[in-house]
Amino acid sequence: MRNRSVVFVVRNGKILMEKLFYDGRSFFSIPGGGIEPGETPEQAAIRELKEECGLDGTIIRKLAEIYNNGRTEHVFEVSVPEDQNAITGYDPEEPMDSQLIKEVLWMELCEIPEKDRAFMWRYGLLEIEGFFDEVLSWGDEISYPKNKS
Repeated sequence: MRNRSVVFVVRNGKILMEKLFYDGRSFFSIPGGGIEPGETPEQAAIRELKEECGLDGTIIRKLAEIYNNGRTEHVFEVSVPEDQNAITGYDPEEPMDSQLIKEVLWMELCEIPEKDRAFMWRYGLLEIEGFFDEVLSWGDEISYPKNKS
């Protein structure tokens, strides 16, 4: 299993997200993918962003390094020029008639399903300016898990 790089791109408080369809279900995720032989995690992050979203990015900083099922996932905060618009790109490892990426969107945190947000917390979203304060503003109400009785 190859190591991966993933990126957070935030513009005006919105996170660049991909709507993916895999194994019979749809979900939202941040751009990223496998690190090619001879490629650094940083190079992979920028390449994946270009392939999947059509954006030219610059690494701001590394947010996390996560060990997951025998592989390492490198997480970066990346900036992109304000005049560039995201497009729905492709995954060159997948056949063109069965691409996993269905749409690229700029989403506010409140628009992202809770199950998909859980992965973003793990990737270090709280380290990006504004999101820690956002979480503090939520108060103490429990929204999940729901009582399963």
